[in-house]
Amino acid sequence: MKSIFKTLLLIPFFALLMFTSCQDEVIEITEPNETETLVAESTLTNLISATSIMDGSADNIIDNASCLSVQLPITVIVKGLEITVDSREDFKVIEAIFKEFDDDDDRLDIVFPITIILANHDEVVIENRDALEELIEECRGENEEDDDIECIDFQYPISFSVYNRDFQVINVVTIESDRELYKFIKRVTGAEKLLASLNFPVTMELADGTEIVVNNNIELQRVIEEAKDVCDEDDDNDYGDDDFTKERLDEYLKNCPWVVYEFKRFNQDNTEQYKEYALNFKEDNVVVMRARGGDLLTGTWSTRVTDRGALLKLEFDNIVDFTLEWVVYDIEDGKIKLFEVDGNRIIMKRNCDVVIDITKERIANYLQECLWRITRLNIEGVDNEKEYIGTPFKFLSDNVVKLRVNGEDLQGTYEIGVRNAGFILQITLDGRPDLKLEWLINFLEPGLIKLVNANNQMILTRFCPDGDEDIDYIGDVLTNGEWEVALYEDQDANETENYDGYVVGFNENGMLFAEGNGNDFRGSWLAYRNEGLFLGLNFRTQDEPFSELKHRWKIVEITPNRIELKDLNSNGEIERILVLEKRV
Repeated sequence: MKSIFKTLLLIPFFALLMFTSCQDEVIEITEPNETETLVAESTLTNLISATSIMDGSADNIIDNASCLSVQLPITVIVKGLEITVDSREDFKVIEAIFKEFDDDDDRLDIVFPITIILANHDEVVIENRDALEELIEECRGENEEDDDIECIDFQYPISFSVYNRDFQVINVVTIESDRELYKFIKRVTGAEKLLASLNFPVTMELADGTEIVVNNNIELQRVIEEAKDVCDEDDDNDYGDDDFTKERLDEYLKNCPWVVYEFKRFNQDNTEQYKEYALNFKEDNVVVMRARGGDLLTGTWSTRVTDRGALLKLEFDNIVDFTLEWVVYDIEDGKIKLFEVDGNRIIMKRNCDVVIDITKERIANYLQECLWRITRLNIEGVDNEKEYIGTPFKFLSDNVVKLRVNGEDLQGTYEIGVRNAGFILQITLDGRPDLKLEWLINFLEPGLIKLVNANNQMILTRFCPDGDEDIDYIGDVLTNGEWEVALYEDQDANETENYDGYVVGFNENGMLFAEGNGNDFRGSWLAYRNEGLFLGLNFRTQDEPFSELKHRWKIVEITPNRIELKDLNSNGEIERILVLEKRV
């Protein structure tokens, strides 16, 4: 794609052969010999011309054609929104609207008439969509390399000396833009056959912003030839897929496993059926798919690039829904979108931690690696997860499992088994019948395990406090002294007075207590990290006021004498605030 420094691309070409007094740099003009002049059809002349061709790839999100560009400003309608596009930054606005909705109907309507700029910088007024499509078909070749060189540019202004047949300077032409350069080279190579030479030094700018000073024709030819293929020119007439070649697409797919995020076949939404299926693209065109139940399915994959864009072909004997040649519709960092006509779509997200080839040993190693928090527990439609706030699991190598409750370890057993080609986790703990089920492992990665049993669901999240300085600091602060509730605000209601007379304490073994007013509450606490720092409080009582504090609180601020906690809803809005201050 043309580099951002190409800011003079659309400047009108007013006076090609006019002298200028605005050039700050004084260039020494010498009378050259014949070898220093530009010659029609020479390699150097063609290279200079190629750097000046209009690059239309920047606005492909509007016209889907790298061979032409729309003249700004232009008005378009996207998802019902009317947008005035008057800069390249607005292309990003359109793309953001497309990506906000995970569907394939990324339709953009142009408000006509518009002015189109062709590769030769000529301008054409277009009155309607049919005329635009006809012009696009005339000039473009889908996914074919075009003639322009976009990886290097002249830094303007530059100047050429024009000679008569006796090699006497008769004019000096100052060039301010690609358009002017393109028109001038056409005069050099066209019917007029001007004799001209470039006045050195000139500065060339690479796509990454690097500047190279060139002092003669030989250096200029070498620099352009070395730079012309070192950047991604994005000439495939689409947007957003980073112009993937087959080789780059193959490596991108093989880099990590991909997890299905959304799936539609023949306009039937099958996301619930295939969500969290994982695909691992391997060498020799083998693809291994892991179903949620742990079943492994082996198929083949291949890619090719056609006039429709990049295509990914999947073939499985036992799962026909995936068996199709899919269009690689969009690629962004960590996400790939595939589609085909008749309402077929797959959206996958890259996850390098997902394990495809699950074994009992691998599951056991993950379980024994760290502690685990229950972040979701739904039994027969009842949400039980709050009962396990602040109570982490520890799985030991001898099939012993411990659950820390109120500062004490409840001990039981666990077993990893195989059921119908899938893996199950059986947990047995006295007094915990809600956990004593044959849990099918339907998703596994190093930091997350998802378990199901009929309509029941449990999610375990890894908790590794060892070596986390922030967690250590929070623990040191909380266990160093006793605390009082300085503020408890629920929505707009200040309910701090309900906690007057109570002392709150945190023990190093994870026990939580609150004493006062003739009451004694006990529970568990746990500080942990989850895209931020949190403090889980679990007063094991149904009685107010401390039953209200049973929650996973986000830590907003913590000092040796004060800790501020907030309860945020799904929109990030504050619903409750809890402030604890050190008791003097």
